[in-house]
Amino acid sequence: MHRSLIPFTLSIYLGACALAPATAQNVTDPAPPKVQTLTEVPLPPATAQPGLKFYRAPKPLAKTAVVTDWRDFLGSSHNAVSPEAPLLTDVSKGKPTLVWEVVKGEGYATPAVIGERVVLFHREGSNEVIECLQAETGKRYWKTTYPTTYEDRYGFSGGPRCQPVSDGDYVYTLGAEGKLHCLKLTTGQILWKRDIVKEFALKQNFFGVGATPLLEGDVLIVNVGAEKVCVAGFHKRTGKMLWGAGDEWGASYASPIPATVQGKRRVFVFAGGESQPTSGGLLCIDPTNGKIDFRHSWRARRYESVNASSPIVVGNQVYISECYGPGGVLLDILPDGTAKEVWSNRVLNTHFMTAIHKDGYLYGIDGHGPRNAPFVCIELKTGKEMWRIEPEWEETLKTAEGERKLSLSPGLASFLLVGGRCLILGNYGQLAWVDLNPKAYTELSRTSLFIAAETWSMPALSKGLLYVVQNSKGADNTSTRLLCYDLRGEAK
Repeated sequence: MHRSLIPFTLSIYLGACALAPATAQNVTDPAPPKVQTLTEVPLPPATAQPGLKFYRAPKPLAKTAVVTDWRDFLGSSHNAVSPEAPLLTDVSKGKPTLVWEVVKGEGYATPAVIGERVVLFHREGSNEVIECLQAETGKRYWKTTYPTTYEDRYGFSGGPRCQPVSDGDYVYTLGAEGKLHCLKLTTGQILWKRDIVKEFALKQNFFGVGATPLLEGDVLIVNVGAEKVCVAGFHKRTGKMLWGAGDEWGASYASPIPATVQGKRRVFVFAGGESQPTSGGLLCIDPTNGKIDFRHSWRARRYESVNASSPIVVGNQVYISECYGPGGVLLDILPDGTAKEVWSNRVLNTHFMTAIHKDGYLYGIDGHGPRNAPFVCIELKTGKEMWRIEPEWEETLKTAEGERKLSLSPGLASFLLVGGRCLILGNYGQLAWVDLNPKAYTELSRTSLFIAAETWSMPALSKGLLYVVQNSKGADNTSTRLLCYDLRGEAK
């Protein structure tokens, strides 16, 4: 997950160039993992654990409810657009009902939701922890740990950044040190594991490993960032490397995004992390064999910069953006597999949030915040700015000495488009519904779930329940935790 980046000064950038298609690389798996034979064991029941507080059961789902799992980064759509309905869309009278909360350790990973199971990935002490919880109660089915020695060079969280992903039978996690695990969803048994950093001789990136893997069919796609392998495809059941793609760019903090363009299924990887001189850009890859259709260089020259926002694919076009130099660029993908630039500008320079596309316009946050990070709307066709605004959200903090008035910018917020409206989770725990339209910023309703910095993790929405990660100690001394809110609406 990409919520561990810090503000660096903008700089001169590398020029962009779309190159001709390339053939797939002939690469060797450095360390094929051992696949374990999993024995049949009784399914563990969900039991209460220390740190869990259950408040009340959520409302029943409406008979007409549309629901989805949250088993992929940015949801099942891979673009932060959810079909869930009906939902509570007015939070002006107060925060939605809290169903349960559980104490968690360090990390910025969004939880995954698969059926009635929530997979939480975090760090406790010297261990990275994967645990499976019951969605409506927070009770735990199983917990798996393994040691970690990761230390963040900039003083940020020492926990994982990448969201767990799942195919419904197994769950896959990638930790801050590059430990890749495949576990059986129902029991937590480890099928196979790999050490990406050790096997591919990687140097620690600025903030560790932070690009969530992508499951595409039987292939688990990872932005490895090795000298000879930028992106690798692993078989999801054996962990064996099937292909490697690219050899010039390091690992970024942007997750691979799948899409069908010009009638072909492709994966888009916005690569580029710590390197000197800096390098990076967009790769368009055939997920079946690792063949690169095109590469497009796009990276700031400054050493202390990375690419961190995932690509946005709209029809046969793809938009990428960063906030340290060149800004954003829209590419046309041509029938022969090449790409050409439509326009580029420095209007919507996203840091690590992924902008939202709606009806021909892009909406996102310009800059790396937490201040001077306005909401911006641009026209996709031209890149023209339609509006920009940096809301100041007033909050009241109750303390033993009395009430304090705070003015908190949404800052490094997350956007999730649901039913034509945008659900925004702000940098300090604010939750707002906003109407996305090119005429003006229109806030519909807003509340504060809690007041805590570094609320950078994308919320997960599944079956009308919203899962929010609090990554820092709250202003009211609440601990870091995972909270489950009831957003279920009434059928009309």
